[in-house]
Amino acid sequence: MSLIPIRPGAQPGGGRAVPPSAESGRRDAVRNRELLLCAAREIVEESSVEALTMDRLAQRAGVGKGTVFRRFGSRAGLMVALLSDAEAEFQGRFMFGPPPVGPGAPPLERLIAVGAARIAWTLEFGELARAADASAYNRFDVPPAVLWHRHLEMLLREAGVTADPWLMASALGAALEPELLLHSVGVHAITPERLTENWRELVTRIVGGA
Repeated sequence: MSLIPIRPGAQPGGGRAVPPSAESGRRDAVRNRELLLCAAREIVEESSVEALTMDRLAQRAGVGKGTVFRRFGSRAGLMVALLSDAEAEFQGRFMFGPPPVGPGAPPLERLIAVGAARIAWTLEFGELARAADASAYNRFDVPPAVLWHRHLEMLLREAGVTADPWLMASALGAALEPELLLHSVGVHAITPERLTENWRELVTRIVGGA
């Protein structure tokens, strides 16, 4: 999963001229990669995340299995690629979007809103997130996880929490782990509304006790 630019609209590595042949090859690679991702999304929509294998994707896209591995490296890489746009969109909401998820609202209100938004996001994309997390070498150190943790820590500090905000952010992040949320909904039939209210109560008590 890649981070979005620090400034809206910023592009990485800008400015250097690219030879026409290289630019054409790059466009072809991007187009082929997107075709594979479209085929992968179709498989997930028709079946499930578990049904998406490199073999099945190659068969659906009409390419060799080696082509799929060259594009994504592994099944984990494929899951990360599928999740990237959704993760970047969510990052954009809490970094640059309108309040209360984005800047402009009081810290506690933002904590409540961003947690509720993350719960809704996880219930939509959680199976992909769980598959990507399970395959990551250290899922707590990948850029989106680091950014999410820093954001929670920042909001806690702004809300006046001084009792180890870094560790408190880790504890809050654990309450929104895809594995836990999906298990709560799928096994224990906990409603999204109940999850959101529990998050509100949790962060309100933490900030209120600061």
